[in-house]
Amino acid sequence: MGRRRVEVREGRPSNKVLALAGVGAVLSGVVVALVVGYLIGHETGPTKTTTETVAARAAAPGGETVGDITEAPAFSAEELAADPRENWLTNGGSLSNARYSPLDEIDNDNVEDLKGVWMTHLNGSGEATKYSGESTPIVYRGVMYVPTGADDVFAVDVETGKKLWVYEAHLPQQIDTICCGWTNRGVALGEGMVFLGQLDGTLVALDQKTGEVKWKATIGKWQNGETVTSAPLYYNGRVYSGVSGGEFGIRGRLTALDAKTGKVDWKFWTIPGPGEEGHETWEGGGDAWKHGGAPIWNTPAVDPELNMLYFSTGNASPDLNGSGRPGENLFTASIVAIDATTGKYKWHFQEVHHDIWDYDAPSPVVLWNAKIDGEEVKGLSEPGKTGWLYMLDRETGKPVHQIVEKKVPQNKEQQATWDTQPYPLTDSFVPQDVGEGQYAEIRKLAQSTLESAGLKNVEITNGGIFDPFAHDMKVLAPGPTGGNNWPPSSYNRNTEDVYICGISGYAGYLTKGLEKADLGKTYLSSVLTLTGFGTYNGTLTAQNVNTGEIDWQREFEGESCYGGTTTTAGNLVFVGHSSGELSAYDASSGDEVWSFQTGAGANTTPAIFEWEGKEYVAFYAGGNSLAASAHGDNLWLFGLEGEMEEVKAGGPAEAGQHAGEEAPQTEVEESEGKPAEAAGGGTGGKKNVEQESAGGNAMAGKNVFAENCSVCHGASGHGGNGGPDLTTQPKAKTLNGAVEQVTEGGGGMPAFAELLSTKEIEDVAAYVVETINVK
Repeated sequence: MGRRRVEVREGRPSNKVLALAGVGAVLSGVVVALVVGYLIGHETGPTKTTTETVAARAAAPGGETVGDITEAPAFSAEELAADPRENWLTNGGSLSNARYSPLDEIDNDNVEDLKGVWMTHLNGSGEATKYSGESTPIVYRGVMYVPTGADDVFAVDVETGKKLWVYEAHLPQQIDTICCGWTNRGVALGEGMVFLGQLDGTLVALDQKTGEVKWKATIGKWQNGETVTSAPLYYNGRVYSGVSGGEFGIRGRLTALDAKTGKVDWKFWTIPGPGEEGHETWEGGGDAWKHGGAPIWNTPAVDPELNMLYFSTGNASPDLNGSGRPGENLFTASIVAIDATTGKYKWHFQEVHHDIWDYDAPSPVVLWNAKIDGEEVKGLSEPGKTGWLYMLDRETGKPVHQIVEKKVPQNKEQQATWDTQPYPLTDSFVPQDVGEGQYAEIRKLAQSTLESAGLKNVEITNGGIFDPFAHDMKVLAPGPTGGNNWPPSSYNRNTEDVYICGISGYAGYLTKGLEKADLGKTYLSSVLTLTGFGTYNGTLTAQNVNTGEIDWQREFEGESCYGGTTTTAGNLVFVGHSSGELSAYDASSGDEVWSFQTGAGANTTPAIFEWEGKEYVAFYAGGNSLAASAHGDNLWLFGLEGEMEEVKAGGPAEAGQHAGEEAPQTEVEESEGKPAEAAGGGTGGKKNVEQESAGGNAMAGKNVFAENCSVCHGASGHGGNGGPDLTTQPKAKTLNGAVEQVTEGGGGMPAFAELLSTKEIEDVAAYVVETINVK
């Protein structure tokens, strides 16, 4: 504990923005096109899937037999809506998405005794730089089901940590329409099947006992920018899933499929067509609705009594230029309620009208019941990128705490801005103004790259939330990182608090001329300047749904909060950190009461359950491409009787080496219940930067670039999420300069000396110089 510099604030958080400190191992610079994780890749084999039965019925290290997998039934609404105890049946723990465990064996008095029961490696799946580990395990009858960023799924025995079967997705590596890193946020379970959304736009049903494919349905085309990153939901004989791709000009929707067959029952379009509710908010833009965005990044919540299904939506397209889509642009950046059976519209609440700031709503909706102003309220909440927690009555969609429509500055000619924006009168959980140091940082980054890109006489000014921008740059807070991003929030009925992982982001916004929508191509019409996701200060906030007030807040200086929260009746809140630490906080006070180094970026969300009368915490530490946290494949089980101590923090590791380990692994007996060896990454850096490069192979370097660089610099090297356009960087124009930059890092970029071999560094340098920078 005490490894991060933090400050606990009771009540309302300060409006002052902390100065940026400790820029971490992330790429920073100008995003010339927000091509997030836009990969060129290389073909590693045919588009196929394989399943391997690893240890079913095998003897565990102690001699006991690994038990059979119990087939999940067609869960009733009551079973799925109940608080999670012996099982963790949905991505959010129950249909409410509250991520609340009623278990209290582990509490704020004894949590300091929590240690690892076992740690299992997931075969190195999803360890390359482009992947992100963001999934929450599903747990049922002593078996854990968890996917990696490569869409591989592992069934793991809770008792021993043994892998029972492994499904390998073998995703086509030429997929080049992925926003925000290759990731998967979880699976669903029901009727003897494990349901998985894949980045290739398919929904797959796996046999729960064997991992074999039962059916596969296409719900999106990755060639058109439609991918699946969210965990699906199983409910009432159907599987529900959204698609991602707002950055590629898709038309978003939620698809409901028959769980037995994979046949599509219905679709709810998040951009309404002619004759549908909300289409009038697009009528001024001609065909703009056909590529208007509104992806769904999250798993829906359901109220069985009301038979309503709830989800929140992503940005309008193009992200930062609204001139071609006048109107409010429903249902972008909105919370939407529909009939769970028919998919018919019930109500909506739009958090941001005519969004031009990427202030969307990627985090899951959470349902709760509370007494507000003396009345029982069936409520819901969603923490937005704006930095506000939107709290609504889930029967009507009306705010439970006052939200007013406030007039905002306008630029009708260049942005077709909407006259007003919703302003919650409750406090924001991150700052909404830009500090002097932050403004100076963005200004410096923007000036050098704008000049290199041939954009001259661009005025850069400081602004406030919802200020419009056009051909001159406006620096605003929050930025497109949030606020809250995808990480789920949780609700504790005892404290009546929602626990929110936040980012104090800021960015410089500028729009180019309106681009033409082209299927499968990025659709942004913008220039955006920001630092990497991991560099911003983070916040962990407890906001009370009864009063709307912030009960307490922790601030993490120099480290963003980029993982989901889970809370318990033991008065605890669990959240992971990019540093690799999984931490527990007192739910009432915000005091840190436990922390454990998992060996890789802890950017996922814990699942908590009871097995044979004891409470356990399951957690997958896989690292994150956007947060630039150390990658690994570490699946942990924690309990009060655990004996495994912390491992050393993961760092860039040698090829084939797991984060947090001392030496490369071959086939090993895992999860023997012995204390883990403290371990770290490799040590031998490539001290060749002062020598003339022997000359790499640009063709081979293309593959190295796709695996390690494109998630930040974009597929073409012309800009990505936090990484600058390499054609504007002097060191990227010579072999020596490129080798030096890749080897030693600098300017916010991590060093790859311990991650890549000398040959790989020379190959990628050759690719950057000879291909990306070719005239």
